[in-house]
Amino acid sequence: MSAPLPGTGSPIEDADTASALLLPGSDASASGAVPAGRHWAGGVAPGGFRGVARRYRRNRLAMLGLVVVAALAVVAALAPWITPYDPAEQNLRNTLAPPSAEHWFGTDVLGRDLYSEILHGTRLAMAVSLATVFLSLLIGVALGALAGFKGGRWDAVIGRTIDVFLAFPLLVGAILVVRAAGGGLVAVVAALVALGWMTTARLARGQVLALREAEYVEAARSIGAGSGRIVLRHILPNAVAPVLVYAFTNIGVVVVALASLSYLGVGAEAEVPGWGRLISQATPFLRVPGKEHLWLAPSLAIVVTTLAFAFVADGLRDALDPRLRGG
Repeated sequence: MSAPLPGTGSPIEDADTASALLLPGSDASASGAVPAGRHWAGGVAPGGFRGVARRYRRNRLAMLGLVVVAALAVVAALAPWITPYDPAEQNLRNTLAPPSAEHWFGTDVLGRDLYSEILHGTRLAMAVSLATVFLSLLIGVALGALAGFKGGRWDAVIGRTIDVFLAFPLLVGAILVVRAAGGGLVAVVAALVALGWMTTARLARGQVLALREAEYVEAARSIGAGSGRIVLRHILPNAVAPVLVYAFTNIGVVVVALASLSYLGVGAEAEVPGWGRLISQATPFLRVPGKEHLWLAPSLAIVVTTLAFAFVADGLRDALDPRLRGG
């Protein structure tokens, strides 16, 4: 969860990132954060969100990812009504059954319908990943903006805190936190947030550092605008675009982390259908002919979900890049 933004270097070291990604409709003028020759009248960028949407639609992989993400959201919302069986319903007379018209993905070791379990696993994966990324964004952007705008001791303390948290391995740290909290999905989200906000904070800090001396920020200071208004109204709207791109990539990372914890039996209760748990119970059958469906279906669910969010993130990065706005 601490990987750098795809397509860039370190969130702090890549100084060009600060002026490379801007949200249309922000308060930036044609100064430091805005490419030369791009004057935004009234806070609306040329093309605005329509231009962003047009560039996004040109990226076929991004559109494919968006369609898959939308389908996953629908499945997650409607899972209790579209699954043919209760995912907890056992049928010990029909265990390890191959895919059929009755059970599309077959049944597991306890005779539960794999198709129903995977659909409910989508609900779990989407809920945990979105909650984790949203909370990580709140913490990371707040601390990163504070460190970048205030500087000095604030920057030093927050920077060293980030270094300390980055020293903990994600899975090992998450296991310790979840075990100490007694397990449960709330503990899983808390663990992943506690160990996943640092890269967002570094990225936000680098953006704010690059933007806080821009001419439009100095103009706001000259007319008496307070620090809070400057950060919220003038800096963050221009700094948030690369953070959002990273957030979409991070959703896929959280899905993989959740599956890893579930595979190890940490976090969600045993009766909660998680993709990692499905792979774990299929492990003894990896080399058994005719039992590939036990691990293949949940593995593909993880891969497809992760790739879909990665494609969306790549599309957003390209659509929000001012260097591509001429197209």
